[in-house]
Amino acid sequence: RQCGSSMQCNFNAAAAIWSGQLDLVVSAGVEMMSRVPMGSNGGDLSDKLTERWQIVPQGISAEAIAEEWNLSREELDAFSLESHRRAVAAIDEGRFENEIIPVEVSNPHVGTLFAVDETPRRDTSLEALAGLTPAFLPEGKITAGNSSQICDGAAGVLIASERKASELGLEPRARFVSFGLAGVDPYRMLHGNPQACERALGRAGIGWDDVSVIEVNEAFASVVLQFARDAGLTERMDDVNPNGGGISLGHPLGATGARITATLLNELERREGRYGVATMCIGFGQAIAGVIERL
Repeated sequence: RQCGSSMQCNFNAAAAIWSGQLDLVVSAGVEMMSRVPMGSNGGDLSDKLTERWQIVPQGISAEAIAEEWNLSREELDAFSLESHRRAVAAIDEGRFENEIIPVEVSNPHVGTLFAVDETPRRDTSLEALAGLTPAFLPEGKITAGNSSQICDGAAGVLIASERKASELGLEPRARFVSFGLAGVDPYRMLHGNPQACERALGRAGIGWDDVSVIEVNEAFASVVLQFARDAGLTERMDDVNPNGGGISLGHPLGATGARITATLLNELERREGRYGVATMCIGFGQAIAGVIERL
């Protein structure tokens, strides 16, 4: 499931517990993007795939979404600036402390306690973002500034049956209610979040009015703005990624599904909300979403 892999892991773990096959699962993901040979290790695509679809880099898909949904460069950059502002505010207010496990990193010269995300940029501005060169098309809108950051990361979610949690003396904080998957055309590829959410919400028997917080992977600013328009959430952007997202915090692919699940739960607890939705676009035209309920 590529960039949705740890969200799919949540799905698999919850389904295994619902069916009685497992009772305790650590659903986790990790990505060391600083060591991924980006662009140099891609294999040939199947002729059957390329005969039917035009397959392009994700940045071109992000450009196609910006064009089709009439999103301006200024809108994309403004969203990106707000992502950084929210992430910095969340760090300064200690909102992430409950979901980050500090890691001591040592070498022969110095020891460092790593407990704060490095990627949010306190000093960025609309002027700085506007000065960046388009990354995929000469006259395009997608830049390094309105795309997710390449970073390393790991995240996990402990999922248990009610019986096993009671047996181990664990107090559940939330439950998975439902999941939804979507397949969309592989050219635009990143626009399936509304459909995945619609299916997850339908299975949960609730609507957007019941949802307090929404986490969307910020692969590109155009992805989140397209999602908000199609899902009818443009008047509720304060509820979408309220603590920043992939543009400011980074998008370590395999870890993001678990990370946004943890961030979603902590924000639900902070707001004393009931339902939250986490959703992710996936390369080659997929999307996955999950609904959780705070207990």
